[in-house]
Amino acid sequence: MKVKLKDVRLAFPALFQAKTINGEGDPRFSATFLLEKNSANAKAIENAINQVAKDKWDDKAEAILKGIRTRNAVCLHDGAEKAEYDGFDGKMYVSASNSAKPKILDRDKTELIQVDGKPYGGCYVNAVIDIWAQDNKYGKRINASLMGVQFFRDGDAFAGGGVASEDDFEDLGVDENDTDLV
Repeated sequence: MKVKLKDVRLAFPALFQAKTINGEGDPRFSATFLLEKNSANAKAIENAINQVAKDKWDDKAEAILKGIRTRNAVCLHDGAEKAEYDGFDGKMYVSASNSAKPKILDRDKTELIQVDGKPYGGCYVNAVIDIWAQDNKYGKRINASLMGVQFFRDGDAFAGGGVASEDDFEDLGVDENDTDLV
């Protein structure tokens, strides 16, 4: 079930190049989105989780979903689980991934590429995710697939984000002791 998230904070983005998690499994494009608790975004995800569970498991959905939640096998989590990371405490978060590259757009809907420098971890985005129920040899879960991300507005970059600017360096000029590089 497709869910559009509006004005959510982006964390751990792997949007332009697929990455493995801890060097395991196939590379995937992924992102984590931070949400306000009890926000329209969190409620939309919760409603989608309940609906895909009902569609998949019918009369057993409530009992199965209770077991899945006990095992923490749903895509929506309490930020307290990752409170050691900047921006997670007091929030909810949803992690989404996909083997296919997501659509990445600027505010005006033009496509973005990595050298554009956005979106970046800490900025705010609109995102489209697909919530779906898994029931196979790997178990029962509720997952989120990453479909697309649209840059919405700047935010404070998380640690490790951004690059140095000219102002971070001194003008060293030319030193007469420098030797020509050949």
